[in-house]
Amino acid sequence: MFEWSQEQLMVRDAVRRFIEAEVVPHIDELEHGDLPPYDIVRKMQATFGMDQLARDRFAKQLDRKKNGQVETDAEREERAGDGGAAAMTLIPIIELCHYCPGIVTAMGVSLGLAAGTIMKQGTPAQMERWGLDLLTFDKVGAWAITEPGSGSDALGGMRTSARRDGDEYVLNGNKTFITNGPYADTVVVYAKLDDGSDTPVRDRQVLTFVLDRGTPGFEQSAPFRKMGLHSSPTGELFLTDVRVGRDHLLGETEGTPQGGRDSAKGNFVTERAGLAAMALGLIEECLKLSVDYARDRMLWGQPIGDRQLIQLKLAKMEVARLNVQNLVFRHIELSAAGKSLSLAEASAMKLYSAQAASEVAMEAVQLFGGNGYMAEFRVEQLARDAKVFQIYAGTDEIQVTHIAKDLLAR
Repeated sequence: MFEWSQEQLMVRDAVRRFIEAEVVPHIDELEHGDLPPYDIVRKMQATFGMDQLARDRFAKQLDRKKNGQVETDAEREERAGDGGAAAMTLIPIIELCHYCPGIVTAMGVSLGLAAGTIMKQGTPAQMERWGLDLLTFDKVGAWAITEPGSGSDALGGMRTSARRDGDEYVLNGNKTFITNGPYADTVVVYAKLDDGSDTPVRDRQVLTFVLDRGTPGFEQSAPFRKMGLHSSPTGELFLTDVRVGRDHLLGETEGTPQGGRDSAKGNFVTERAGLAAMALGLIEECLKLSVDYARDRMLWGQPIGDRQLIQLKLAKMEVARLNVQNLVFRHIELSAAGKSLSLAEASAMKLYSAQAASEVAMEAVQLFGGNGYMAEFRVEQLARDAKVFQIYAGTDEIQVTHIAKDLLAR
């Protein structure tokens, strides 16, 4: 794949019109944290029929799970088609990130991580209880793995515990930097099994639970104040003797010792691949704003775009745009072939895209000079938003270790 198809371009243009009508007028409210993004996402779902598509997809997945069926290679290829499914998922992400990357983060965590985990690991009853409402965005989801003392060491350093008590589990601990945490109706929580053995905490089995808003002992903080992504509410979760039945344990079984760990790692791949699409949208917007400014801004009687140092900045931005776009296209092609990225490949994709987005955004601020430091020119917001790409879903440093370990193990 080397360019968008005509059908994909039509979808892109329709999404752009929606964003201009429904997102752009509310940028200030979103940026100041006065407007949670969820109603906008719901309207987008309804406008493009994404909610109905989610219902149809849910029905098929539920039927397959009930009948114990595994997706065949032929079914996977039919679903993948020409990469359309992956492209149609990524196009709204790219377009939203021209203006408001935080909306994508809030939407992606609810639909991709929270709903996705439940649909993969849950029983049919759990899928019906929680999955459909999340997939249609009737309810907001959060995915809670990070803790105050275990950011990059999320699995090994986890201290949140789940202790058996008869037919129930008692959960204690707290999670932080949780996207949608303040407003989530449904939260997927990872916890270490405390079975009373001498197994070191670091090596204990990881279990996955689903908690509902309002469960006794489960507290959700107010939104944090952050450097960027103000349209994506982030908070902290506190679990104090939260008592839940086995029906809240995904799969309703403790399963294999590596089950929860493998689930989390699988989600890392999805999250990191999606971030490249976010980076592409942000880079495209920074480049567009910079080109327009370089044409219009006059110094010493001529546009600053006539200056070679400005041209160098624009050229590097275009190189970054092409490279990240090619990574996104490769992901679409793999999806079309029914294949997925390895953890190392997703990490490489995320590492480059995140660094490129941050560098392009900061160069855009520099190109705008004093105006770039002012909120009204928008590159200031995009620069603040871009920085988190190098932090969440695994820091740059963590991506390096995943890539290098894979190379050395070959």
